Amino acid sequence: MNKILVILYSLIFVIIGCGGSKPILNNNAEQVYSKAMQLFEDEDYREAASYFDIIKLQYPASQYADDAQFYLAEINFKRDEFIMAAYNYNMLRRVYPGSPFSKECLYKNALSFYKLSPTYDRDQEYTNKAIEAFMEFQYLYPEDSLAKEASIQIKELRDKLAYREFFTAELYRKMNSPRSSVIYYDAVINNFSDTQYYEDAFIGKIDALRYMKKYDQLQGVINAYNSQFPKGKALEQNKKILQEISN
Repeated sequence: MNKILVILYSLIFVIIGCGGSKPILNNNAEQVYSKAMQLFEDEDYREAASYFDIIKLQYPASQYADDAQFYLAEINFKRDEFIMAAYNYNMLRRVYPGSPFSKECLYKNALSFYKLSPTYDRDQEYTNKAIEAFMEFQYLYPEDSLAKEASIQIKELRDKLAYREFFTAELYRKMNSPRSSVIYYDAVINNFSDTQYYEDAFIGKIDALRYMKKYDQLQGVINAYNSQFPKGKALEQNKKILQEISN
């Protein structure tokens, strides 16, 4: 019997110890939110998240509900939990569309996907999601200072997508498969004219067509290049190629 009592007392102490600083049930929303923010500012993110969760569950109609949703997303972002951050930022915009945090959540949602964007040789789902979210931000808030930042990030992400196609084209060329390389050069030419690989894709395609002796197509591509790049780096080479074709 004494052993049973000892075990029971031990369990009680463990339960009390694990209780930590959880809010008392009769606290109101303002008190819970105040405690949550104190923990957030102290960078005790795990404990702060538990308080913000209580606001969402117990006080979903309070003035602090959208704040709680925002800071849950912020906690995810600060802890590099970018998938959950994107989810929670987007959730705020869906559940609380009139929230003053809505604009920031849209940008941070895009930034979360930006952080998730992998190297060029991996699947680019998050890269495309980031571009879409940044473009949505620019559409809704064109005058905001962050719209300029979004342009820089979109450019970086689109360069990555373009390089993915360009790298594949170059790889096929090295493998002596010019026909396949042309397909990927065309992907850059047709879809990524705003990237740094646009001109090089033209040059690569010209070389591939020249190697295959596709002279009719070659002349048209050279003319397109000369029109697009009147000061291009391949003008002299193209001139020589056109002379070869005419001969």
